[in-house]
Amino acid sequence: MEKIKILIVDDESRMRKLVKDFLGREGYLVREAGDGMEALEIFYEEKDIALIILDVMMPRMDGWQTCREIRQSSQVPIIMLTARSEEHDELQGFELGVDEYISKPFSPKILVARVEAILRRSHAIGTGDVIDAGGIIIDKAAHQVKIDDTEIDLSFKEFELLAYFVENQGIALSREKILNNVWNYDYFGDARTIDTHVKKLRSKLGDKGNYIKTIWGMGYKFEVEA
Repeated sequence: MEKIKILIVDDESRMRKLVKDFLGREGYLVREAGDGMEALEIFYEEKDIALIILDVMMPRMDGWQTCREIRQSSQVPIIMLTARSEEHDELQGFELGVDEYISKPFSPKILVARVEAILRRSHAIGTGDVIDAGGIIIDKAAHQVKIDDTEIDLSFKEFELLAYFVENQGIALSREKILNNVWNYDYFGDARTIDTHVKKLRSKLGDKGNYIKTIWGMGYKFEVEA
């Protein structure tokens, strides 16, 4: 079976080697880039990158700009690495469509676990049928959402969040429960991570964004309006 290809982008060769060694042991094929410009060249040339691990602080083109460029044409899962753990940096990452956010220093084993969780969900997310939730058509196998025959461009995490809401229609979901099920790990950041994603998801769904109800002081509930 063909190996899954992962792109690690970091200007520190020691960090790239560390991540490459750990991922290589798990059977992944790892490509390396020392900055954003090199990363974009590899990404657009090879076209089969399944996931990107992207450092923030780099020469020539930093992680933020690299992420913006990639998101113009692709929803490939992105894990952002940073030496800073300030809240506004994290929120900016999620605004740009980052799927996971890990602060340095980190445990390579934890990083591998995050990679495996994302890839497992992105490749296996489609075992269910097509779902019609009040005119929102979700094809989990194709990882596609349509409204009125128009495809809605969602990031990987936005798609997962919408699918989770739809599969739990009418149920009030706490932020903690959403984090545990959609992010799939114990998340210690600010709950606004969810609020940021919900805000973007509502906007992309247009009028049907109103199906996502806010439960004040608790979380959210997806409910199709009659």
